[in-house]
Amino acid sequence: MAEAPSAPIDLYYWPTPNGWKITILFEELGLPYRIIPVNIGAGDQFKPDFLKISPNNKMPAIVDPDGPGGEPISVFESGAILQYFGRKTGKLYPSDERKRVEVDEWLFWQMGGFGPMLGQIHHFRNYAPEKIPYAINRYVNEGERLYGVLDERLKERDFICGDYSIADIACVGWAKGWEKQGQTIDDTPNVKRWLERMLARPAVARGLAVKVDAPTLDLAADKEAQKVLFGQRARRA
Repeated sequence: MAEAPSAPIDLYYWPTPNGWKITILFEELGLPYRIIPVNIGAGDQFKPDFLKISPNNKMPAIVDPDGPGGEPISVFESGAILQYFGRKTGKLYPSDERKRVEVDEWLFWQMGGFGPMLGQIHHFRNYAPEKIPYAINRYVNEGERLYGVLDERLKERDFICGDYSIADIACVGWAKGWEKQGQTIDDTPNVKRWLERMLARPAVARGLAVKVDAPTLDLAADKEAQKVLFGQRARRA
């Protein structure tokens, strides 16, 4: 008798570099999922029901109906979601401890540095109400340093940890925005080749193309959305 199809995973999502990590992951793994939009410009991330799943009021977050012991589980933080499904499926996340530590190092490098620093570049170059040269230069220069670290890592590798892994998935959505980050991709030829390789993967293309059924958010022009994103604290239930 054929197995019943798996219930879809609920993915609380908005099309951003962190959201793309999980759509790419699910497309690579062939897992069924259902998009639940979290309109970050309208303040959906502060709604009490969402805060029960993601207390840091950030997306993405997931609810897997088939969690440990067959019971549902919610997971917030994109890196934790990548690790969870890597362990669950045994794919894109090595079981060998030495190799797994290597993937963790580069995943945490992205979570702690590459993503946050590039996000600050976006903020101060595109959204800040006043241009602060010191801040822009500080973060653009740090972004350049981080791209250099990644370029050196990719010097003799097709992927960040040799084999394709969740470390690559974590980085690609951020790296593809290099131009808006004030970077010159030709200065990091190994990153350029890796990025071309990544964007050519069908699952990556599908993950990056996932849309939401909501009005397009032009954050650079929408001052009210900027107030929500950059000036509001979480509202407690």
